[in-house]
Formats: sequence, structure tokens, C-alpha cells
Amino acid sequence: MNMPQETRRALVRKYKETVLPAGVFVIRNTLNGRVYVAGSLDVEGAMNRARFELGLRSHRNKALVRDWIAHGAGHFSFEVIDRVKERDDPAFDRAAELQKLLELWREELQCVGDQGYDTP
Repeated sequence: MNMPQETRRALVRKYKETVLPAGVFVIRNTLNGRVYVAGSLDVEGAMNRARFELGLRSHRNKALVRDWIAHGAGHFSFEVIDRVKERDDPAFDRAAELQKLLELWREELQCVGDQGYDTP
């Protein structure tokens, strides 16, 4: 597909300027209820990466990988549970806002110990 160079540059610039949704996601073991809570400035990409890493058995959370292998992919659900509300304020810190959301959800879902896969 040949497209004019100017059009291509404009599309690339638009892509680079696009702000991806930041947020918190959860991986839930539907058999035992354990959860893994994580967040990212690109929440959809991070969730897809986690799914891919689990499929390859290379996810950094070894307890989650062990259960993934033992129970199978069909017994896990992936869900975005919250997104950072973007603001036009130049002083707005997306990373700090994401960290606050992540802490709130980790406390809410009790994802440490027997109920979750996260480590303290």
C-alpha cells in the first residue's frame, strides 16, 4: 500500500501523541478466588503482556504461573477494574495517580497472602 509520505508522517505523529489509557487490572483464579492486581500506564497492553507471559510460563509471579499450569488458562479471568481519570492540568501526574489507584485496589481486594498472588 503506497501512501503519500506526508500522510504517513501525520499518521505516525498522531499515533505517538495518543495517550494510552492508564489503569489497574486484575487476574482472577476462578477456582480458588485468588487475585493478582497490577497497574500500568498502558493498561490494555500490560494485561495482554501478562496473558502472553502466562501462556509462555514466564510471568514474574511464580505462584501465579504455578496455578496457571495446574488449573489451565480457562480458569483465569482478566479484567480492567479502574482507569486513571485524565485531566488537562499540566501538573497532573499520571504515574502518581496510577500508584494511588493501585494501592487502593490492592487493599480493597486483599491480594496478599492466601487470598492473592501479590507479595507484600
